[in-house]
Amino acid sequence: MGGGTSSYQEIEDTELIILWGSNARETHPIFFHHILKGVKRGAKLVVVDPRRTSSAQWADEWLGLNVGSDISLANAVAREIVVSGLENRKFINHATSGFNQYCNSIKSYTLERAEEETGVPRTAIQKLANSYAQSERAQLCWTLGITEHHNAVDNVLALINLSLLTGHVGRYGSGLNPLRGQNNVQGGGDMGALPDRLPGFQHVENNLLRAKFEKAWEVSIPSKGGLHLSGMFDSMEKKELKVLYVIGENPVSSEADQNKAQRLLKSLDCLVVQDVLMTETAAMADIVLPASAGWSESDGTVTSSERKVQRVRPALVPPDGVRGDIEILFDLAQRLENQWGDPKPEVIWDELRSLSPMHQGMSYDRLESSGGLRWPCYNESHPGELYLHSRLWLDPLIGPRCPFNSVEFEAPVDQLSDFYPIRLTTGRRLDSYNTGVQTRSYHSPLRRSESLDLCPEDAKRYGVVEGEKVKVSSRRGSVIAPISFDSGLRPGLAFMTLHFPEEVATNQLTIDAVDPKSGTAEFKASAIRIDKIDSL
Repeated sequence: MGGGTSSYQEIEDTELIILWGSNARETHPIFFHHILKGVKRGAKLVVVDPRRTSSAQWADEWLGLNVGSDISLANAVAREIVVSGLENRKFINHATSGFNQYCNSIKSYTLERAEEETGVPRTAIQKLANSYAQSERAQLCWTLGITEHHNAVDNVLALINLSLLTGHVGRYGSGLNPLRGQNNVQGGGDMGALPDRLPGFQHVENNLLRAKFEKAWEVSIPSKGGLHLSGMFDSMEKKELKVLYVIGENPVSSEADQNKAQRLLKSLDCLVVQDVLMTETAAMADIVLPASAGWSESDGTVTSSERKVQRVRPALVPPDGVRGDIEILFDLAQRLENQWGDPKPEVIWDELRSLSPMHQGMSYDRLESSGGLRWPCYNESHPGELYLHSRLWLDPLIGPRCPFNSVEFEAPVDQLSDFYPIRLTTGRRLDSYNTGVQTRSYHSPLRRSESLDLCPEDAKRYGVVEGEKVKVSSRRGSVIAPISFDSGLRPGLAFMTLHFPEEVATNQLTIDAVDPKSGTAEFKASAIRIDKIDSL
């Protein structure tokens, strides 16, 4: 199951909160309120991030590691726990597998090695190891800071290893929490919007599970997983994928190596875009289907990062000519001579929960009366699970053991050089959202235009002043951007967002090196150079 193991309430009741690669104060402000409640109640907050973000300003400890060195740091923390005899041996023996092999794999990650690879002082690594291992309850949270890398899955596995090593999973107040990057990302995955999963995270390559859906839907389902977005672009490059149907995405501006992405999208025989707004991708489309806004004009459900399914209802009537996503898709299916039945959200939801065991107990009536339920919720008397994997503590153990996964540090693909000496990382700011199509139309007193953020020391080294426009170049392209100072950055590290592609097309700089396991591009680790315009 792909979801956070803990509820938001547990964040308030834990002893230690680790934000690893997450600036939750700006990217997940509601979740950060729960963190602050936990801090107020006495929880210690540790932030692991290359930047001293606004989240880190609230932290007891900030570990400013080098971009892309997360595995080296996690493995060193693990080694220190084992060397100090702080591992939860009882839990390890009872509920895990592969411990000895894992221990062998982390032997070389000494404090000295980790300090060199990560830039984090060895004393800080020791302190983190001791705090995490010795806390009765601890929460480990992460987001795109560790997943937008060429080794994204391995980064996550390194953190999961730490939770297994200490027993910080499957108990109230102890868990693992991926904070989802966009609205209802959790719900999309739950519903089967993944290339190799059917609803309820049921694998399409499992013959028995696939047969269940084939019988219910009276169709034949491919026995192999499909393409993720990066795979689709590879298929476009090979001239295999010729038609693309985009719903609620803006890949023209959001994909890494933007010039390449735009070239491939232009090469399609047909591009269809279904969206709320006229995005840069919609402007390129052969066919545009105007959809209603899910957050204000649609009826249905939404699922949060804590696995909580809640009802949403329309607050507004969509403008003339605009229809809901479901209505559009049902109409299209009918024109393709497929009868999908009644497009009412409750009817669709009941069909979903008849096929997904983890949603089976979530009737609309229960969702209405309870204010929301967390999956798994197996029947209509089940309360929904507050936290996941409690089975790991049952004696005898129910279900399979959780495996340790040995992972090795790999440096970012886009290496620094004398010609490209600056590491560029990307992210979001509080008042803006992704490529800005949903946020740029309203005024915010906090908003400022796109900039290349540097620490004052680097600005002095390059002889630039705040507001001065410079040429920023990578191995893929160049942009012109004004300089802004950020004391939370360290020398050699720069920061940009992708909120204002009409001003500065940041993703012309980013590399499209892809994690083969997840299909995620390495947005967080590009190599750039800076040139004064008056010197060109």
